[in-house]
Amino acid sequence: MAKLNFKIGIGYDLHRLAENRDLIIGGVKIPYEKGLLGHSDADVLVHAIIDALLGALALPDIGTLFPDTDEKYKGADSIELLKQVYKMIREKGYLINNLDTNIIAQAPKMMPYIPEMKKVLSSALELEINDISIKAKTKEHLDAVGEKRAIEAQAVVMVYKV
Repeated sequence: MAKLNFKIGIGYDLHRLAENRDLIIGGVKIPYEKGLLGHSDADVLVHAIIDALLGALALPDIGTLFPDTDEKYKGADSIELLKQVYKMIREKGYLINNLDTNIIAQAPKMMPYIPEMKKVLSSALELEINDISIKAKTKEHLDAVGEKRAIEAQAVVMVYKV
């Protein structure tokens, strides 16, 4: 039986909100009283996308490739890490078909920043803006996200062999 040349990956990430940090999501700096805590810039959306891409090709996860124990990734720009992962995907003969994501945050509101996030991701992934979905959700004031203590993201990606 012939095997289709499509693969699907799923990614997830969650970061705690903290004082004295920039809030960067989808490669966009968002004005807010807190930012996400992490070894890199803690871009929760980009981290979920990276894991989705890696998962699609059964590669090691983001923590294995870019460990938080390695000082060279301290404060790293997650978009640059995404570009490295995309290069790996390309070298294996794959392109991205489409990307579907969720940002789950009680605050701040994400909708005003989604068009810029799409532009940044489109450029980094050589993907048409119309092939990128970014949806903003809340937790209705439930759990750590709903209590404005964290932000999470989910990503699903389809890649295909060229």
